[in-house]
Amino acid sequence: MHLEFYEVDVPIHTNDWALHGVHVFTGRASSVTEALNRAHQVYDAAFAARQAGLEIPGQQDGGWGARGVRDGWELDWAAAKAGPWPNPFSWTHKKPYEL
Repeated sequence: MHLEFYEVDVPIHTNDWALHGVHVFTGRASSVTEALNRAHQVYDAAFAARQAGLEIPGQQDGGWGARGVRDGWELDWAAAKAGPWPNPFSWTHKKPYEL
C-alpha cells in the first residue's frame, strides 16, 4: 500500500474564545479518513500521557506525533480538515535567498 503525506488541521480554542488557532498534524496515511484517525490517536495518546504525568510519546509510525499539548485548550475534531501535503520536505530545503 502506498502512503502519502497528509496534513490535518484541527481548530483549537479555550474558554476565552479570543484565544484560538489551529493544531497541525502531519504524517503518512492511505486516505483522508486514515489521516484524521491517526492524528486523533496520537493526540489522545499525548493527552492521556500528560494527564498521567508521563512524558508525551514521540513520533509514531508514519511520522505522526503530537507536541504542545496544553491544559485548557480544546480541539474541535468535528471541524478538522485533512488533505494531501504536497511537499512535506519544503521546510528542510535550503532556500535560494537569505532572510
